[in-house]
Amino acid sequence: MDDNAKAYDALRSVIDPEIGINIVDLGLVYEVTIKPEYVLVNITMTTQGCPMHESICDAARRALQLAFPGLEITVHLVWEPAWSPDRMSASARERLGY
Repeated sequence: MDDNAKAYDALRSVIDPEIGINIVDLGLVYEVTIKPEYVLVNITMTTQGCPMHESICDAARRALQLAFPGLEITVHLVWEPAWSPDRMSASARERLGY
């Protein structure tokens, strides 16, 4: 498994507690950058007022620390482009009725 796949696999363990679906299938992960010394991830939330943003970002950071021990992990919360249900996987859309 390459490092990018490893990062996405780790992030699939992070479940949005309000929706019950992982952040990858929800389309919340916008970008993953992996370098020899760090991992940088840009994620968003379904809404800007999401009260779970801190816990989701912390869970993403912990998941990546387990997958990439010794590397610096940075999780940025971004709002552009705005999230839409079109970003969800087919299984997530089906599960949520989109």
